Parts: sequence; structure tokens; C-alpha cells
Amino acid sequence: MIKIRRIYDPEETGEHYKVFIDRLWPRGISKEKAGWNEWMKEISPSNELRKWYNHDPARWMEFKQLYKNELIQKQDELEKLKLLEIKFGTLTLLFSSREKKYNNAVALREILMEQPI
Repeated sequence: MIKIRRIYDPEETGEHYKVFIDRLWPRGISKEKAGWNEWMKEISPSNELRKWYNHDPARWMEFKQLYKNELIQKQDELEKLKLLEIKFGTLTLLFSSREKKYNNAVALREILMEQPI
């Protein structure tokens, strides 16, 4: 199972392994108090894609496709996330955006769910 949660929100029951997947560290949270197991900034969208998208819902579908295209070059990271899901039973992708419906964690979760093991 792959869950997503905003890093500022309290941890939920059943979160076994938590990976922060943004390129930039969120404001107002210390790394010691973030409650994550790992930070995989290399799996996040490129700076260019992140800036272009700017959490504009009108660009959501195109963003997901462009992000998916970027992830073609990051198969090792995708495989690592899938293996963490298998190993721990639940993988939580942490993100910092205020936008909870249209963000890179939502897109990455969809992409991972499509991936064969």
C-alpha cells in the first residue's frame, strides 16, 4: 500500500516507512522532527518542471505526463520505492505543498501503482 501525506500533518496509524519526495526542504520543520525515514529528492520533478507547473490545476494532466517522462530515467529510484513498499507493507510519500490534490506525491503514487514489481 502506498499512502501520501503532507509532511506538516500528524503521522497516521500504519505508516511503516516514510519517504520525503520533494526537492526542497519545507519551511518551519527541522529534519530531526520531520518524522521521515528517508529523503529522496532525486525522485522529485526537475526544477524546471516544478516551476512551470506551479500547482496550477489547469496544467495537472500535462504535468503528470511530463513527470512520468522524467521518471523514465529514474527506474532505480522507482524500483527502490516499490521494494520499500513490499518490505514494509506500507510506504508513505511525504510532500510539503499546500495543494493536496494536485502535487508530485499524488502523481508519483499513480505512477508507482502502474509499475510492475
